[in-house]
Amino acid sequence: MDVAPRLLLDAPDELLTFRLRRIGEGIGKVVYASPHWVVKRERKPSEVVALIVLWKALRKFEHALPFGLGDRLLAKPSRQLRFLRLVTQAAMRVVPRGFWFTTHVRDVWKLYHRRGMRGEALAREHLSGTDLVPETVSFPPVRVRVLGWPGWLTVSEATERVEAILYGHLRELARAGEFEEIERWLNRFLEVRVAGWSRGLFYVDAHLNNFGVLGGRIVLLDAGGVTNRWEDAERRLAMDEAVEQPHVQLGLGAMLAPRPDIAARFNEKWKSLVNRGQVLRHWEEAGRQ
Repeated sequence: MDVAPRLLLDAPDELLTFRLRRIGEGIGKVVYASPHWVVKRERKPSEVVALIVLWKALRKFEHALPFGLGDRLLAKPSRQLRFLRLVTQAAMRVVPRGFWFTTHVRDVWKLYHRRGMRGEALAREHLSGTDLVPETVSFPPVRVRVLGWPGWLTVSEATERVEAILYGHLRELARAGEFEEIERWLNRFLEVRVAGWSRGLFYVDAHLNNFGVLGGRIVLLDAGGVTNRWEDAERRLAMDEAVEQPHVQLGLGAMLAPRPDIAARFNEKWKSLVNRGQVLRHWEEAGRQ
């Protein structure tokens, strides 16, 4: 994510030593990494629109695709999805723009772009130098090698690499039967959310895949959902307050099935914290500081 960087005279050596591996991708960027640093490639607008069109189509037809293919493509980008994105981009060059840019696709594009710019600006202003985000460094532009297409990138910033995505970390703990450790990490996750509210910020897309594990702390990886507007926070909170089992909404249903006691305690704590009254109280306290 974009936060105010620490300035370096030269790029970290390992960015120039290793051929960087693709470790993740989203609607707007592709992420590559060396052992300790992460760099990103911003997608072109045509790529973003193609992915939005694909996302909408997969959401509509995911249950009709055989062998759970729709679920797998949505859960984790793959070579098949990249191929479909390229096919969609090629079609966009010959089919009239109005066919692709339906009202809903245009609205999704505008919302994504607006949220990304505002969220990254807020992260730079309020989260730089805190334990809530990885460190970012800046250096003179250098050319780095990456595995696969396009083969190389020119970069001038890198971000500290996390040890694991929070959801993946919890999944590994569940496989090892470390359920008490899962509960500790879930409590830390709620503490991180409260820490954001105490800075007058709210994250409208607080999915466990948008956070990472770095040492013993949880850090935010994607600032696209960060807002300081109460109407945005209130709208999301109204949806959250209607959820009966928050752990299921976060994708923890199967993971915590062997320990319903942990699920019940987490749900109770979530409901006591993630509500309009609590967030507003923290925001008001932040405004008085």
